[in-house]
Amino acid sequence: MEEDDNPYETLDPSSSMATHMLAGAAAGIMEHTVMYPVDCVKTRMQCLVPDPKADYRSVADALRKIVRHEGVRNTVRGFSAMAIGAGPAHALYFACYEKFKHVLSGGKQGNHFAHGCAGCAATLLHDAVMNPADVVKQRMQMYGSPYQSTFLCFRDILRTEGAVAFYRSYTTQLSMNIPFQATQFIMYEIMQDYLNHDRNYDPSSHIVAGAVAGAVAAGITMPLDVCKTLLNTQEHCARTHLTYISGMASAFRTVYEFCGISGFFRGLTARVIYQMPSTAISWSVYEFFKYIISQQRKQPDDRYLSSVHIAAATAR
Repeated sequence: MEEDDNPYETLDPSSSMATHMLAGAAAGIMEHTVMYPVDCVKTRMQCLVPDPKADYRSVADALRKIVRHEGVRNTVRGFSAMAIGAGPAHALYFACYEKFKHVLSGGKQGNHFAHGCAGCAATLLHDAVMNPADVVKQRMQMYGSPYQSTFLCFRDILRTEGAVAFYRSYTTQLSMNIPFQATQFIMYEIMQDYLNHDRNYDPSSHIVAGAVAGAVAAGITMPLDVCKTLLNTQEHCARTHLTYISGMASAFRTVYEFCGISGFFRGLTARVIYQMPSTAISWSVYEFFKYIISQQRKQPDDRYLSSVHIAAATAR
C-alpha cells in the first residue's frame, strides 16, 4: 500500500494541522502525567551534591525515600507547570513534525534524513514553549525546594532572576533535544519500516517503536540532560564562585568539578526508565487519536457514498 492511499497517514490537508495538534496535545499530557514521579526521581538523581537524606542508589530507592521522608505529594510537585506547558508544546511539536516530514520527503517513506530534519524543526517550537515550564517544574522537584506552589515559584524566579532565567538553559536544551528528537524520530521511523511498513494503525508497533526510539535517544544525550538540569535548578552548592551558572561550557565545567566524568551519567537508569515508556505512551496515544479522528472524518464520506449507491439502485 502506498502512503498516499492510506487515509490514516494522509489526512485532508484542510484538517491535518488541527488533527495533529489535538492528537499531539493529548499525547504530551498523557506521557508526562503517567511518568511524572519517575521524572521527579530523574531530576533528584541528576543533582550534583544532594543532602545525605537525598543520596539515592536507584530509582526504587529514590521513590521509597521520597515517599517515606517527604510524602507521596512530593513525587508530583510542579505537576501543574508541566500540565500547562505540555499540551501546547506537544501540539506544535507533532503538527510541525508531520508538516515538515511531508514537505521534505515528498510524502514518501524511507527518507530518514527528512525525518531527522523535521524532528529538529519541531524541537525548536516545542522547547520555546516548554522551557519555562521545565524550569519551574525542576525547581519544584529539587530536594528541599523552598517554593510552596507553582505560581509562587514562577513569581519568585521572575522577580529575583528576571525573565532570562526561564531561558537560561534554552541553548543547552536545544543542544540536547535536537539530537535527541532527531534520533528519536529516525529510530521510530526505522522501527516502523520493520514492524509496520504499510503504516496502518497498529498499537503494538507504535509502542515498541516508541520505546526503542526513546531508549536510544536518552542514552546518547544523557550528559547534556545533566547540564540542562543544573542550569534549570541553579543548585546553591554548585555556585561557589558564580552568582548564576550560565551556558553549556560553564555547566560542563561545574559538573566535572563536582562529580568527574561519572557525574554526566548520574540518573542514566532513571532517564532510560522514564524515556522508554513515556515515548511509547506519547507515540501510541498520538497515533491512536490521529486514527480516531481520521476514522470520524471518513464516516460522513462513507454515508454519502452509500446514499449515492442507494439512489442509483432505486433509479434502476
